[in-house]
Amino acid sequence: MNQETENQAGESGATIDPDQPEAVLSESVNPAQNVEPSVTEPDDALPQVSYEDLPETWRQAMARAGWMSLMPVQSRAMPYIMAGRDVMVQSRTGSGKTGAFVLPILERINPRLEACQALVLVPTRELAVQVSKDAHTLAGERGIRVTAVYGGVRYGPQLEAFRQGAHLVVGTPGRILDHLLRRSLTLEHVQLLVFDEADRLLSMGFYPDMREVQRYLPENRRVEGYMFSATFPPNVQRLARLFLHEPGFLGLSSDNVHVVETEHVYYVAPAMDKDRSLVRIIEVENPDNAIIFCNTKARVHYVTVVLQRFGYDADELSADLSQQAREQVLNRVRQGALRFLVATDVAARGIDIPELSHVIQYEPPEDVELYIHRAGRTGRAGASGVAMTLIDALERPQLKRIVQHYGIDLQERPLPTAADVATIVAERATVLLEAKSRSRDKLQTERMARFAPLVRDLAADEEGVSLLAMLLDDYYQQATHTPPSLPEPKPSREESGGGRRRRSKRRR
Repeated sequence: MNQETENQAGESGATIDPDQPEAVLSESVNPAQNVEPSVTEPDDALPQVSYEDLPETWRQAMARAGWMSLMPVQSRAMPYIMAGRDVMVQSRTGSGKTGAFVLPILERINPRLEACQALVLVPTRELAVQVSKDAHTLAGERGIRVTAVYGGVRYGPQLEAFRQGAHLVVGTPGRILDHLLRRSLTLEHVQLLVFDEADRLLSMGFYPDMREVQRYLPENRRVEGYMFSATFPPNVQRLARLFLHEPGFLGLSSDNVHVVETEHVYYVAPAMDKDRSLVRIIEVENPDNAIIFCNTKARVHYVTVVLQRFGYDADELSADLSQQAREQVLNRVRQGALRFLVATDVAARGIDIPELSHVIQYEPPEDVELYIHRAGRTGRAGASGVAMTLIDALERPQLKRIVQHYGIDLQERPLPTAADVATIVAERATVLLEAKSRSRDKLQTERMARFAPLVRDLAADEEGVSLLAMLLDDYYQQATHTPPSLPEPKPSREESGGGRRRRSKRRR
């Protein structure tokens, strides 16, 4: 996959232009245009590199991949990886992040050492395949072996790749952990660890597996860590502190954002399908927590009921609530125990939810000034946030007035389809089930085997498939529709004592 293709495969990037007669344009902005974004750099920032600064071998590698120039994220992130300085890199999907870490990694690998020297963790099998293909192309004939590792396929080819001495391993945390438990993969020679699309790694539910993988890293030396993500909400920042050593922050974000580090996006949804559209967006985005704004008390109640019926942890706040009911909702908000608060602007006044990841506007505000008051509730204290707005055809003019008033770079995202949701839900459910399976002891595994014939019989006809789907749906609802959070870091081996003994016992 060449760089131009990767860039075009990213976000749609459609922008509302106040000078156009239509409020919402159909054209897309091509991120491959080397438009320099606003940049936040670490202390003691390193100078960026240009195409002309690169060694000839790098230029030849780029030519093989069809890359004619460096993208901004590449020219700024590459120096930190070459210098061995841990860094968090914020850049949008499709901006060229893969090349930013693959080229420096290939330069750091010793082909004569037949062992895994670099590990890249990714959230999906599709991304694992894409990154490994790019790495294969860039490596050329240098003798560097790259392999993609992910679930849902036979172990044989992956085991053979490890036996041959894969230098660069790109994989999903769950399958990587499986190989570590089987001792078919060792990380004793790993020098670099990369988390690609870190926000999605968390939203997919990979955090426990990532912490387990960490226990297999070398104990007698530091492994360099690099984290790439489209957003850095508080949970991703906490993750970085667990895995990276005193990381700097390199942010490449859009100009003209009036709310600090807040991404402004909108979806066009049919008026009669807004409720279903909201559910699909939540399923795909999987926000940690959010305020959902509506313009009327009746709409607040309706949206709350829809979310609760779907199984979400949601509650409403409106002027119609009794003082006791209002205090109960506010207490849940203050304690961080409520995932979705649905409210009008009046009811939400004076409420401050720390570390709010998303603001969702079920409809644009009637008063233009209220847009920034709503959006400003996320992206606070230097954290990233997302402000989303759903509009139907009749609400386009109001959104246009907001853009004209604030000059906001408001990006359109395609509305997720039912097929999109089904794919993502299946991936998350697989991650959860694989993790649960790994935690089973021999007796539980033996007990589980009793049902294997029944599962095969049920899968053979439609009625049986419906029963299996019901069980999976119930499990998924229980496992995911709660406010996601990162557990507190476990004590270090020195603090807990006997950490190495526990790991050795588990490996036996």
